[in-house]
Amino acid sequence: MWQRFALIGLLVLAASCSENTPAEPLEKVLSSQNPKIKNVMENLEEHEIQIRYTQIDRRNDSIIFTDYDFQVDENNYFYPASTVKFPAAVAALEKLNAIDSLSINTPFFVEGDSVKTTFGKAISEIFAVSDNAANNRLIEFLGQDDLNKRMQERGVSPIRIAHRLSTDNADDVTTKPLVFYLNDSTISLSQPIINSPIKPLDLNGIQKGKGFIADENYQEGPFNFSLKNYYPITAQNALLKRIIFPEAFPKEQRFNISDHQRDYLLTAMHTLPSDIGYDENEFYDSYVKFFMFGDNTEPMPEHIKIYNKVGYAYGTLTDCAYIQDTKNNVEFMLTATILVNDNHIFNDNTYEYEEIGIPFLAQLGRELYEIELRR
Repeated sequence: MWQRFALIGLLVLAASCSENTPAEPLEKVLSSQNPKIKNVMENLEEHEIQIRYTQIDRRNDSIIFTDYDFQVDENNYFYPASTVKFPAAVAALEKLNAIDSLSINTPFFVEGDSVKTTFGKAISEIFAVSDNAANNRLIEFLGQDDLNKRMQERGVSPIRIAHRLSTDNADDVTTKPLVFYLNDSTISLSQPIINSPIKPLDLNGIQKGKGFIADENYQEGPFNFSLKNYYPITAQNALLKRIIFPEAFPKEQRFNISDHQRDYLLTAMHTLPSDIGYDENEFYDSYVKFFMFGDNTEPMPEHIKIYNKVGYAYGTLTDCAYIQDTKNNVEFMLTATILVNDNHIFNDNTYEYEEIGIPFLAQLGRELYEIELRR
């Protein structure tokens, strides 16, 4: 127990408006006696938690962010999983905005792929159900180098998107050509993009666990994440702020997307799966919304909108969200990650997502929401 409170005492504040902002909100929540939080906090070393909670205040025409951090450290690695789809969607919109012949509604397919889609549909699928194939099509359009450069130029850093998700060519540094349908009679073929070789990351916790599964066989020793994607809490929060509140940033830190593109993106971020045709029994409202509602399958209240992107793989759960209650005039941001891998074996698909991880994130969101209601 003493370890638990000693670690809570290390809560680090990053307040954008004052260096002396009190630590009470996040500290109070993490001291909760609710077992969904308490059981995790009593085993902090196991769970590699990082949290950033952002209060939002509006004064005249200004937006003021106050960030509260717990164990946020860019040097402590966690696997970002599908959260990397958010920067892919933003970068794709920015690139589209610079090409006169293409738009969000342009039909296309990746050479060798049988699925014809549009950029808008791919973005909707990314946020509604976290579709891997939709994300990979955007990677083929962008290339990893261009994606990373666009993020870094706007102040979304550090970030290193190195690979696609759940596909045989995940690590291929050369993209596949895209076939665009410009009108009923005209098609266009893009050229392959050759990206930089993937260099190993040198970060704390880049090797995890005591063993892993490879080629259906157990391998002794830690699992090496050094060639995987890297997208820490600070960068995730930075991207979310720039998309939700672009006016709070200087022009050079705003993404060059049109109002129509941004509206489309924001709609996709909070749209529920059933709203775009997915079976609501399989893809319930909180299917990819962990904060507040992730631990139940009941319909979400209509007055609460969550603009977010989750990720879960290798036992790591992450959510990056802007939460808005239109009825009670509440808004805040929350980005958090937790590792749930009790047996310390990676890639075995035996993780405590439903038992520990999602309940923790859901309760974290609910308790911070209650603080916001009182605030």
